[in-house]
Amino acid sequence: MTKTFRHGAAGALLDVYEGAIRDLQQTISDISDAELIIIIDSQTTDDSCKSIQTILSHVVCSAYAYGIYIRQFKGETIDFQDEIFHTSIQDYNNHLDDSFIFMIDSFKDIKDNQLEESDNNKKLTTSWGQVYDIEQIVEHAIVHVLRHRRQIEKYKIIVRQ
Repeated sequence: MTKTFRHGAAGALLDVYEGAIRDLQQTISDISDAELIIIIDSQTTDDSCKSIQTILSHVVCSAYAYGIYIRQFKGETIDFQDEIFHTSIQDYNNHLDDSFIFMIDSFKDIKDNQLEESDNNKKLTTSWGQVYDIEQIVEHAIVHVLRHRRQIEKYKIIVRQ
């Protein structure tokens, strides 16, 4: 199968982000509905990290949030979404696909020369106070997926022992 590459720096960011999502989807492909909802870390104070289900709900919600930050930065009025908890991996896969399409749409009309910005006054500010340009928020989105994929890999080992 021939790999298609999107154009330019924006296209490269989207390609890498898509790869991270596809890797996550591969990692979760063999998780049963029963394994999905098992509480693995009952000691954590982070409700997003108690089970594979809570991790995936957090990842999907965050994936939309990164696109929403970009859209708000471009001037669009759009609200953040609440987490949705699914009971099947297929539903999470569908939602991950939809969130990636949302990110692609968020990049509409963004040129490569708009990705980097050195002036903090011209950057977006997240709800946790971090200041990013568009390239940095997408790089954060990519690493966010990778970190939680790693966490799910560890949880799969625990739940299957």
